Amino acid sequence: MRFRWKDYRHGDRQKVMTVSADEFIRRFLLHVLPDGFHRIRYYGFLGNRYRAQKLAHCRDLLGMPVPEPSESQAPKDYRDCYEELTGRSLRQCPACRQGQMITIETFDGISGPTSYWDTS
Repeated sequence: MRFRWKDYRHGDRQKVMTVSADEFIRRFLLHVLPDGFHRIRYYGFLGNRYRAQKLAHCRDLLGMPVPEPSESQAPKDYRDCYEELTGRSLRQCPACRQGQMITIETFDGISGPTSYWDTS
């Protein structure tokens, strides 16, 4: 199956792609929402790109003061949100519920275990 598409990365040029019918249907269904869902898209000053700069410009045009960051607007740590929702702290030891959990080592998830020389 062949279909036309617009390549926005290369000057909005029209291109033709050939894929199997199964692959076309799979790609098409990625854009279909399940029943009960509504697609929400933001345009203009609420669009994702340069949102902060555009909102600041709107405030300037309206003569509004710059909002002061408050402690209530500060982003919460995921551990605090979890404790509010469940009543259990992720900072406490799950076994004794007395000691504090501390980070000893962080893994990046990309590299595997540290390599070592096998001396056997």
